Amino acid sequence: MEETKSFVWTTASREKEEIPVAKKVTRIAKLEFMAMQAKPGAELASLGINMPEFTKQFNDATKERAGDVVPVVITAYDDKSFDFVLKTTPAPVMLKKAAKIQKAAHNPGKETAGTISVEDLRSIAEYKLPDLNANSVEAAMKIIAGTAKNMGIKITG
Repeated sequence: MEETKSFVWTTASREKEEIPVAKKVTRIAKLEFMAMQAKPGAELASLGINMPEFTKQFNDATKERAGDVVPVVITAYDDKSFDFVLKTTPAPVMLKKAAKIQKAAHNPGKETAGTISVEDLRSIAEYKLPDLNANSVEAAMKIIAGTAKNMGIKITG
């Protein structure tokens, strides 16, 4: 990505000082793709970015996360350039994988869709910690436990 630069003359030293000029953000989008499976489509076309370049960079960045859903925040600029930030896999996806279920319970208060251990809960919380509003693993575990409860997944141990 090329950055526009501007020059300012300083009065004291009469030297040229380089100051980067910020690009104009046209849109910020939050999308989800399967790792290594992003392809040009309507959701990317609406951003007005270089789609083949994004898909190439995204697929390269998600090689080690094959098979996972990867949320991404894309910042599109007026010159068709972009930046993107990869987020951690959503908690419900990880909980379903840990509980070995396809769907959450239809009535979570009365039926149980599956069970996970406290160790599974801890590993999911540790993985999700950077994206959660929590300062400790224990606080993250409470957040993930709440998600599990709302899905009808019981925590044992």
